Amino acid sequence: MMNNVSNQHFLLSAKARSLSVKRLVKMSDDEAFDLFRELRWGKGEETACPCCGSVAKHWFIRTRRQWRCKDCKHTFSVTSGTIFAFHKLPLQDYLVAIAIFTNAVKGISALQLSRDLDVQYKTAFVLAHKIRESLMEHRDLSALAGEIHMDGAYVNGHVRPKNRKVDRIDRRKVENQKPTKRCVFVMRQKCAEIAERQMVGGARTLTFVMHKENQADVSLLASRFVAAGSTICADEAHAYDPLHAKFDTRRVNHQEAYRADDGTTNNLAESYFSRFRRMQVGQVHKFGNLYLNNYANEAAYREDTRRWSNGEIFEDIGKKCVRTRTHRDWCGYWQGNKRSEERLVA
Repeated sequence: MMNNVSNQHFLLSAKARSLSVKRLVKMSDDEAFDLFRELRWGKGEETACPCCGSVAKHWFIRTRRQWRCKDCKHTFSVTSGTIFAFHKLPLQDYLVAIAIFTNAVKGISALQLSRDLDVQYKTAFVLAHKIRESLMEHRDLSALAGEIHMDGAYVNGHVRPKNRKVDRIDRRKVENQKPTKRCVFVMRQKCAEIAERQMVGGARTLTFVMHKENQADVSLLASRFVAAGSTICADEAHAYDPLHAKFDTRRVNHQEAYRADDGTTNNLAESYFSRFRRMQVGQVHKFGNLYLNNYANEAAYREDTRRWSNGEIFEDIGKKCVRTRTHRDWCGYWQGNKRSEERLVA
């Protein structure tokens, strides 16, 4: 039987495997230090002082693996001023954590990460969230253009029915729903043509969290993140009615068909929610509302990089982490230094 290589899925090809976790595990301390330094400042000998911003070949204190700035005399390390500042684990552990996070295409739980790294659950929880925070801070917020698919999905709103039928309530009514219920809203731009990475379907994904799918928030997001002249595809929910005044808006009634007679679907949004639900049910199990936006954006990032090799994703996540400043929400998290408010559209 002939093997048709041209029809082979990208993820089954050798090009998709350009990162070896085994190689990272076998790294020496010097090799891990050099790789971390390269992710942050490139392959040259110049470094940037996180205090004054001076870029130069600063004095390197070899015994401490630190630099001293030639201008302000500030002493800094390879993680100073980054999301991994004040780290207690070896640098190799952070690189392996990013690699494990990279290879978990449907997300990874903190418990599994703690087992893989042999660290406490608390350590793994904060480490995974630091990576998600880096993805959140460096996401592309430029306007989407072309054909845009929109939809919303609800989380944290399940009300368990009572055992006896006479005690059950109508869970469709607002007064009987949980106050923790939130809507994850997604906008996905369709690939205009088959690009260099042979991508079809969604090209770029933006996610937001709101209390419910409503006209005010949807109109606000569309005006901010959708370029003029774009085509919007959505379902028959009333939240999308005002979009007809500003965009070429096409609708599909899911009570009658998944695909309208004119070919309209919002399948790109549904495709995102397929991965998002798998991350929820199969990995994380529970999304805290304080960090729901970070989880939603992680699923969006995994969708947008689905045709990247794991080596490319590892490098991209690593660079985002070292470009993220020390974050207040994740410095002393278990000592009570936590985020106080949700990231909602309003």
